[in-house]
Amino acid sequence: MPTPNIKIGAARHPEKRRNPDQPQPSRPDWLRVKAPTSDAFAETRELMRDLDLVTVCEEAACPNIGECWAKKHATMMILGSVCTRACAFCNVATGRPDLLDPHEPDNVAKAVAKLGLTHVVITSVDRDDLDDGGAQHFADTIQAIRASSPATTIEILTPDFLRKDGALEVVVEARPDVFNHNLETVPRLYPSIRPGARYFHSLQILAQVKQLDPSIFTKSGIMVGLGEEDGEVGQLMDDLRAADVDFMTIGQYLQPTPKHAAVDRFVTPDQFTDYAEKGRAKGFLMMSSTPLTRSSYHADADFVALRAAREAQLAEAQA
Repeated sequence: MPTPNIKIGAARHPEKRRNPDQPQPSRPDWLRVKAPTSDAFAETRELMRDLDLVTVCEEAACPNIGECWAKKHATMMILGSVCTRACAFCNVATGRPDLLDPHEPDNVAKAVAKLGLTHVVITSVDRDDLDDGGAQHFADTIQAIRASSPATTIEILTPDFLRKDGALEVVVEARPDVFNHNLETVPRLYPSIRPGARYFHSLQILAQVKQLDPSIFTKSGIMVGLGEEDGEVGQLMDDLRAADVDFMTIGQYLQPTPKHAAVDRFVTPDQFTDYAEKGRAKGFLMMSSTPLTRSSYHADADFVALRAAREAQLAEAQA
C-alpha cells in the first residue's frame, strides 16, 4: 500500500504564512541527503570563489549540492546575488541589487571550460531595476561560453522579464539550447507565494520562445507541498502543454528558514511517479518528478535524453 502524503498542519490558507515564523517540520527519510565531503566538492567551491562567481546551488540552499558539486556540476547565477523580488519560497537575498559585473560573462565561460562541462545551466536573480531585466547579460554569457567551449550545450533559467519589452527577443536571439522559466506553483497561490510575478505572463514567455525559435527546447518546473491540490497540478500541466513546453520538472518544496512559506505536505515518491506518468501521457517529451528534483538536477543527462526524445518523435512522425 503506497505511503500517504505527509500533511503538515493547516497551511492550506496562504495568508497564514505571513506570520513572522513558521515551524520547520522534520523531513521524511526520502528527503534526507548526506553532507558534502568529497575533494571534488571542495575543488568546485574553490573555483567559484577564485572566479568570484555566485551559484544558485549555495544561494538557494539546494539539497543536491553535495552530489552535483562532487561531479563538478554547478549552476551559475548571474546578475549578482541580490534579487528585486521577495518570493515566499526563495532563500536568495532580497534588497538593493549589485552593480553588474562586466567580467561576469567571461568568468562564467572560464569556469565552464575549467570544469569541462558538456552541459551548463545559467540562472539569475530577478533584476526589475534594469531596463532589459538583464537580458543582454544573459546573451553575453551565452556568447562567451560558445566562444570558449563551443561543444558545450547551454541551458538558461530566466526571470520573467515582466514589463521589459524586447528583452525576451534578445535572449532567444543568442540561441540557448534550452530555455527554462519556472512557473513555481499553481496560479491560486501566486498572491502569497510569488507575488511579484504573473502566472499567465510566465506561460506567455514560454509560448513566445517557441514562436520565435521552435528549435529551442522549453522547460518549466514547479514545487509541490506549498498548498496546491493535485487537480491544480494537472491543470498546470495542461497549461504548459498548451504553451508547447517540452520538459517539466516537479520537486518537493523545502522551507529554507522559519521566515519562509510553511511546508503544507511532504509528497511521497509514489505520488511523484504518478505526476511523471500523467505528464508523459499529456505529451511532454520529458518529465523529471522526484522529491529531490530541482531545475538543474541531472540537467546534463536529461538534455541528452530530451534531444533523443525529440529525434524519436520526429522519426515517428516521418514514418
